[in-house]
Amino acid sequence: MELFDHYIDPTRNLLPNDGIVNYHNKILSKVEADYYFERLFTTIDWRQDEAVIFGKHIFTKRKVAWYGDKPFDYRYSNTSKQALRWTQELQVLKKLAEEKTKETYNSCLMNLYHSGEEGMAWHSDGEKDLKRNGAIASITLGAERRFGFKHKKTGQKVMMTLEHGSLMVMKGETQTFWLHRLPPTKKIQQPRINLTFRTIVGQ
Repeated sequence: MELFDHYIDPTRNLLPNDGIVNYHNKILSKVEADYYFERLFTTIDWRQDEAVIFGKHIFTKRKVAWYGDKPFDYRYSNTSKQALRWTQELQVLKKLAEEKTKETYNSCLMNLYHSGEEGMAWHSDGEKDLKRNGAIASITLGAERRFGFKHKKTGQKVMMTLEHGSLMVMKGETQTFWLHRLPPTKKIQQPRINLTFRTIVGQ
């Protein structure tokens, strides 16, 4: 299913079943979105992402950063990260995401894609440290990118475009029943920053 609407009602569930995804369009003006992109691009402690696959240590071109209320450990792909303290800009964006989604978050995993050729394969955010069925609020800054969902059992797909300054939230059973991905493309040469505000439990 393709979502062509220029404006999507933020209360509308974009998934046909087994989860909830809402899209808030642009919650930041272009001037605000440009400002936060530049600040985050230049001040965040970006590091190459790591994964251990079949015993082999892999480093990605995509860069990541992990921030939170306290030094949370976040474990995925057989690696572990320790959260840094919030920056002023991240605190502002976290508060905005909480106001728009009526949820609370205590951490943020960030991704820096240098161009459209960098993406993310099909996966779900089901790490045991995350609040079960908790909301994940995703803010996009920079290049507009296609984003997809695929049902784990039926294979049904939902595709959408994430705009500069926009907010998407995944909640309910979305991570249990759906995979999501950021497909690579050679058509886009501009960078994109993605902030995913989350809730860590049991630490």
